Order: sequence, then structure tokens, then C-alpha cells
Amino acid sequence: MKEPLQKIVLSALFIAFTCVATMLIKFPTPTFGYIHVGDCMVLLCGVILGPGVGALAAGIGSALADLFSGYLVYVPATFAIKALTALLAGLLYHRAAKKFAGSGKRTLALILSGILGESVMVGGYFVFETFLAAFGNGGFSAQALSAGLVASAASIPFNLVQGVTGIVLSVLLLPILLKVPFLRRRAQSADAKHTA
Repeated sequence: MKEPLQKIVLSALFIAFTCVATMLIKFPTPTFGYIHVGDCMVLLCGVILGPGVGALAAGIGSALADLFSGYLVYVPATFAIKALTALLAGLLYHRAAKKFAGSGKRTLALILSGILGESVMVGGYFVFETFLAAFGNGGFSAQALSAGLVASAASIPFNLVQGVTGIVLSVLLLPILLKVPFLRRRAQSADAKHTA
């Protein structure tokens, strides 16, 4: 299989894996959202596919999960937030990969990049839900925005749990995935591209 076709097929697989991981194991929260394990795949998209392609795969897969789960209003925000999560996590991981190459410190690079990416996820949903709640309360007046801030703050702990779970699972899964020669070559190619 030629390289461009391999990249397309692998990207499609990661879109599907991200969507399925998000939908398969999820726990509803009192804030009408849900905690899921899809953030693991979001981080791995940025690491294995590279920041650019990984961002698209993570955004599309996560947005499809919201679409299929009936969270239509979240679809555009989820696409942007998860794409940015994978982009930043992938960039930091691959920049650190050269420094940490050949040692167990790659795990540290994944943890640090995961913290950056998941911080974007938590902050992104906080901002989106603030404006969504304010809009639901009648507009963007100071009073509506204050109510939105309070309402969206309730989802922060649940998003933090989701983010930490995503980081832990990605740390556990990455060494297993990198044993697959094609995936290892893709990740090494992304390392070389983003550390030059």
C-alpha cells in the first residue's frame, strides 16, 4: 500500500477508534454530559498521526460521537476543542521526543503533552458551556454570563476525571501500539517532522 493511501486508511481508523472509544464506555454526569475514555484516542491521534492529521482525526471522531449520541449542540465545539487538544499534545510530544528518545522518559513527554492537551479540553468546554448557559438564560448580559459561569463550573471536576483517565490510558496503550511496525514508523515520521 502506498504511503498516501496508508495515511488515509490509518486516519480513518483513528477517527473510528476515537468515535467508538467515546461512545462505548461512558458515564453520565449530573451536568447532562458524560465521562468517556475517548480522550485517550484524542491524545494518541496527535502522537501517532502527528499534530496536523491527528487534530483532524481527533476532532472528526469526537464530533461524530457527539452527533451519534444526540449532543448536536456540542458537535462544532467538540470538533474544535478535541482537534486543538490533539494538535497541542502532538506538537509538545514530538518536540520532546528528540530530547527523550531512547529512554523511558518518552512516558514523561506523553504525560506532559497530555496535561497540556487535556487542560485545553477542560478550559474549552468551560468557556463553551459558559456561553451556552448564558445564551439559554436569555443572552450575554452580565447576569446571564455570571449564571453561565456558575453552571459550567460544575462540569470542571468531571472533565478533569476524563482528562486524567485519557492520559493514563494513553500512557498504557502507546507502548503496545508502537510495537506495530507501521504505527511505530508513523510516530517516528511525525517525530522527525516536528523536531527538525
